[in-house]
Amino acid sequence: MKKALALVSSVLLVGATQVYAADAAPAQPSIAVVNVQQVFQQSPKIAELNKKLQSEFKGRQDKLIAAQKSLQDESDKLKKEAPTMSQKDRDALQRKVNDDQASLTKDATAFQQDLNKEQSKIMKGVLAQLNEIISGLAKQGHYSMVLDAQAVIFAVDGSDITKQVSKEFDNKK
Repeated sequence: MKKALALVSSVLLVGATQVYAADAAPAQPSIAVVNVQQVFQQSPKIAELNKKLQSEFKGRQDKLIAAQKSLQDESDKLKKEAPTMSQKDRDALQRKVNDDQASLTKDATAFQQDLNKEQSKIMKGVLAQLNEIISGLAKQGHYSMVLDAQAVIFAVDGSDITKQVSKEFDNKK
């Protein structure tokens, strides 16, 4: 009887230990993936921001294109007419071409810097919104980690939250 009691108590002890160990074991991490590049490519909101940026810089871009064409015309004229021009006229036209080239380079550099600055400002706001949305969805879905889908080789379809992120991003004001 003592042996049977000892056997039953040891079985209960082992069973209780396993239950306790199962409760104490950390839960499996829940990981979601989001394809941020897909959100950028398919978002009407991003397309709208791009159009706004293009229209904002369209005037300056057109001026640069016109200045580049004018410079090319002057350069072509210099090449074509240089042999028949007087030295004084040739030197004057060469100086004008050089000055226009320097001015165009300066203006194009300033344009590119301003464009990059504005793009960075817009991207910073967009990424902050996406981060807020992704964090909210991660908390709501009890995900312990969210990874960029492009950094993941394989993921189960149920762990992809790209559509949810895209929908919330496009609906957010």
